[in-house]
Amino acid sequence: MTAERPSRLATVIVVVGGALAGWSVLSHLRDPDLTTRVDRALGAGLQALVRAQSRDGAWRSKTYGVFKDGLSLTPTVLKAVAFGPNIEGSPAARRRGAEYLKSHVRADGSIDGGLFGMTYPVYTSSAAVIALSQLSSGRPDPARDAWLRELRRRQLTEELGWMPDDPAFGGWGYSIEPPAKNQVDAAGGRHVDSDLSSTLFAIGALRIAGVAAGDPMIRKGLIFIERCQNLAANDAGNDPRFDEGGFFFSPTDTVRNKAGESGTDQHGRLRYHSYGSATADGLRALLRCGLRADDRRVVAARRWLETNFSASTNPGTFESVREVGRDATYFYYAWSVAHAFRALGIDQIIQSGRKVNWAEALARELVRRQRPDGTWSNRFTASKEDDPLVATSFAAGALGNCRLFLAKAEFK
Repeated sequence: MTAERPSRLATVIVVVGGALAGWSVLSHLRDPDLTTRVDRALGAGLQALVRAQSRDGAWRSKTYGVFKDGLSLTPTVLKAVAFGPNIEGSPAARRRGAEYLKSHVRADGSIDGGLFGMTYPVYTSSAAVIALSQLSSGRPDPARDAWLRELRRRQLTEELGWMPDDPAFGGWGYSIEPPAKNQVDAAGGRHVDSDLSSTLFAIGALRIAGVAAGDPMIRKGLIFIERCQNLAANDAGNDPRFDEGGFFFSPTDTVRNKAGESGTDQHGRLRYHSYGSATADGLRALLRCGLRADDRRVVAARRWLETNFSASTNPGTFESVREVGRDATYFYYAWSVAHAFRALGIDQIIQSGRKVNWAEALARELVRRQRPDGTWSNRFTASKEDDPLVATSFAAGALGNCRLFLAKAEFK
């Protein structure tokens, strides 16, 4: 992709410190003022992330002890910096961040997760693969491949005793070490580890690293992903009370499904409310697994997301006792929904019979929420988005996707 730089963007490019890396900007801008404000906000956010980097190349939280280890946040922040526009200091920050991740690859190709293991190993491994893939520019990267192997071993499949009939089969989850089925059975507990978010991260990393949609790992992942969608296997089996095409977090965990329970269907199965961040994740996961835009599952998820899209809140029907958690993942939602609409290649959605430019609406809301120091932070703490490193990484990623549409950008 080549980048045209129209004269009207010249001052904007100076503000963010350099060309909009990898973005092919066309001459017609629908809202030049908003575009300028987005570029300034994105530049300021990325500058805040660059300033927060430690000397050893890691990013460490000043808010949560669990995020002070280096590996918990470095891949996520590095990914935001790696995919963002060039600003002063970002090339060096990318290089130091990549070297930090590479330093955790042992001589035998295994990953040194620290004394107690990685806190969020699937997120860490996935984001490391994605960031290193972006920074390697297609060149062979042994460190990236080592992180990829670490990610591969964490899928719950036959190798760990999980069978296709198990609700957790094919997914990835939060466990520090991937659990074997016999260990879970021996403990007498119901397995709750596989979740849609972790699985999306893993599938996305595998695809970006070059794994084909037809690979057995991807096909097994799709089995789990489909279980997270409120949609029957065929239209005839749909229960209109529940099967509206949206997604929830996990079929194995009643607690972490943020919107809560929606009732019991005619088959006696406990059902869960669909909500925005999960549906955006699910839609992206379906596409990453190779499903076409006209596949019934993709169409149903898109319909739910377009109908319920909000720029200011994580949409969906939440149990009253769960309302406090609706916006705890607002910045994650903004990041995922922007990626979802970008993946579909749509710049306008239809809500109540009128066209809505989702990128403009979301960009305005994100710019409005930015703090004077360039960071973002959520007033809700349940998902740790009150940590500026977490919220700013997601907000910058969301704004980057909005920016592509605001400038009528072309992308693959």
